Amino acid sequence: MVPLPACPHLPPAREGLDWRALHQHRHDERGASFYFGCLEYGQSLWTRGFAARSLLCLDRAMGAELTGDEPVLATWPMPYAALAWILQHTPADLFIGNPRVHFQHYADRMNAPRRDQRQWRAWACWAIVRAVRPDWPADPKHAVVEPSLDDIHARLTVHGLAGEAALWQSVLSVTPSRP
Repeated sequence: MVPLPACPHLPPAREGLDWRALHQHRHDERGASFYFGCLEYGQSLWTRGFAARSLLCLDRAMGAELTGDEPVLATWPMPYAALAWILQHTPADLFIGNPRVHFQHYADRMNAPRRDQRQWRAWACWAIVRAVRPDWPADPKHAVVEPSLDDIHARLTVHGLAGEAALWQSVLSVTPSRP
C-alpha cells in the first residue's frame, strides 16, 4: 500500500511506532504524554493505511486526563479537526467501518472515569461524522436519543476543557460533506 499523506492536525509520527507507543502508559495517569502518544500513534496508523485504528487512537486521546493547561494542547488541541480531516481523506477502498455507529454506541454506553466529559466528546465526534458523511446510517437497532448540536455545545461547555466547545464548533462550521 502507498503511504497516505500525513494529517496536518496530528503530530508527525516517529519511525517504527507500534502498539508499544501506548502500552508504555498502562501504569501512568494517562495525562499529557499519553495524549501526545495517542495523537502520534494515530498519525502513524493513518499514514500506514489503518484509518479505523487511527480513529480509535483519537478516541483514546480524548479520554486522556487533562486539565487544559498542558503545553501540548497549545500545539495539538483536542483532535476534532483531525477526525474531520481523516474522514474527508479516507480513500473509498480503505476500511474505516461506520464511525457514526461507533460514536453513537460509545456515547450511549460511556462509563467512568469522567463519564460526562468523555460522553459529550463522543457525541461531538458523532456530530462531525454526520456532517462529513451524512450518507452513513445510524444503527437502527440501537434506540438512543440523539442530542442536538446545541445540547452538545452546552454540555461540552460544562464538561469539556476551557474553549473546547468553541473549538468543536469551529471545526463543525468549516467541515464540508464528503462527496
